[in-house]
Amino acid sequence: MTFTIWVAVLGTVLLILALTSSYLRWLPITTSVVCLALGVIIGPAGVGLLQLDIRKAADWMESLTEVALLFSLFVSGLKLRLPLADRSWWVAFGLAGPVLGLGILGVALVLHVLLDLDWSFALLLGAILAPTDPVLASMVQVNDAQDHDRVRFGLSGEAGLNDGVAFAFVILGVLLLKQDSAPQHWLADWLLYGMLWAIPAGLLCGYGLGHGLGRLTLRLRTRHADSSVSPNDYLSFALIALAYVVAELVHGYGFLSVFAAGLGLRQAEVHANSASHPPAEHLVQPVVGHLHGDPGQSVHGDVQALEERQVAAGIMLGDMLSLGSLVERAMEVFIVTLLGVVLPAHWDWRGLLLGALLFLVVRPLSVLAMPWGTLLDRHQRLLLAWFGIRGIGSMYYLFYALNHQLEPAQATLSIQLTLSVVALSILVHGLSTQPLLQHYQRRHR
Repeated sequence: MTFTIWVAVLGTVLLILALTSSYLRWLPITTSVVCLALGVIIGPAGVGLLQLDIRKAADWMESLTEVALLFSLFVSGLKLRLPLADRSWWVAFGLAGPVLGLGILGVALVLHVLLDLDWSFALLLGAILAPTDPVLASMVQVNDAQDHDRVRFGLSGEAGLNDGVAFAFVILGVLLLKQDSAPQHWLADWLLYGMLWAIPAGLLCGYGLGHGLGRLTLRLRTRHADSSVSPNDYLSFALIALAYVVAELVHGYGFLSVFAAGLGLRQAEVHANSASHPPAEHLVQPVVGHLHGDPGQSVHGDVQALEERQVAAGIMLGDMLSLGSLVERAMEVFIVTLLGVVLPAHWDWRGLLLGALLFLVVRPLSVLAMPWGTLLDRHQRLLLAWFGIRGIGSMYYLFYALNHQLEPAQATLSIQLTLSVVALSILVHGLSTQPLLQHYQRRHR
């Protein structure tokens, strides 16, 4: 009966979003805000249709949020078409590296000073709350293969990279809490294997798999002229699974590997097209219906000149982006609705203070402290300072920490602060995203 209710609730939420989508897109509100509100309504604080014990559900919630992150990270990698030598990548590297580090230290300092937490626990919570989220931040990310705006590109790259980097500090926080004595050899092991090895290993494994399988797939489909009938959804699932498993086998970070796999696959598409052609998935849209046997679709003259490899690349990328975005949105709806169900029982008013300091002080100071030079103008820096959206990534790290035997008091405080800050981020960033982006686009048009 419980499973039936869960399925019914998910179907109902999806139906509401489908029927109201034409109205929501004219309002300064995101689907995450709607799902959060619906979760509160159907939870114990509302009609009481659903209940969820966070601690008992920590095992499967960790797996659920991890799967959501993997699909979102893969899609984030697919969106980034600029070559790695382009200067826009320095924005992403700066946000996912120094800005993330300053954010973790800033949150830890706030928790240590205001809540008198010990440094080990404060560092763990800082690592949980500091990274931005690739799932809920999709509205501010690259939304087109020809979108080279540095704000969107930087936020997309940050969301893809910082989850893996932050995971290293989550592990460090868990290790510090488990140590009864001063750190000795394990700290050197964490630095060597958890940072210097796991991060580049994950990136290289994923990029190599994505780029290699992408080029091999395009070559085979071109040779056999089957670009329009090959199952691209199989390839998506296979690449995500293989990138994750291979990285874990060599003790790299699976999150970084999956993101890099999507990026490597996109770069394989770039190599399949000449520099004079726009992204392949744009060019082949008019002929997809024709290739699938739809006589109602005409073939434009500029598309007729495309090589078979370009057509194959376009169809492959288009299908993968469509599938990944579908799974990403479905996961977002389900998880944010669950957050609304459990939020009233775990709401902590201290989360308001922590969230305010994180969004208005820690994140802005971390971004503005970077020497961006001519990469970004003042308006772009302010936007990057504000769009530090927290979400499902923080929830995954929370459940990971809960499943590594936190003390009861630490587990309770972690749940309360994490869920409160994530909910606050969904509200304040969800209500401000569309107005700020519209103003930014008008300014830069």
